[in-house]
Amino acid sequence: MDAFPPLQTDRLMLRLFEESDIPELVQLAGDRDIAATTLRLPHPYSEAHARNWVEETNRRFRENESLELAVTRKSDGLLLGAAGLVFNHEFDNAELGYCIGKPFWGNGYAGEAAQALVLHGFDQLNLYRIHAHHFAGNKASGKVLENCGMVREGVLIQHIKKWGRYHDIILYGMLNPQTAS
Repeated sequence: MDAFPPLQTDRLMLRLFEESDIPELVQLAGDRDIAATTLRLPHPYSEAHARNWVEETNRRFRENESLELAVTRKSDGLLLGAAGLVFNHEFDNAELGYCIGKPFWGNGYAGEAAQALVLHGFDQLNLYRIHAHHFAGNKASGKVLENCGMVREGVLIQHIKKWGRYHDIILYGMLNPQTAS
């Protein structure tokens, strides 16, 4: 995997991250409310964090470990957030994740990006299953997953610890409708 043609929706373009995204990435990921709903996002979020993340996402893409993309607005190229798939090739599945900057919440961008990745994962990557999870308190993320066609599969009670507090995780998943039996 050396190049990736961007995924396009009505309003969005999902493309590989570039070094030029770093200043906007720092601003979006630096919001405490974003970090609070994201498992591994540090707070505060520095330029060094963003630079390392961009380098790592591109390395993981080249090594076919994941497809983590910049979510940009098609009309002006503005960075809105990130969305991606982390592959488990042994089992033909991937974990879907996404994060949209707080100034852009409530516009349907997360759902549009997530749906584009689900379709790409099933149609182009021949995945058998795509799954995702969210913190129990993040009901908007649950809606995004349901709107993509995912089904709530369960709850992991007090499964993760973020900022000294344990959180329940809600699990979602779906099978490729073209290959599932």
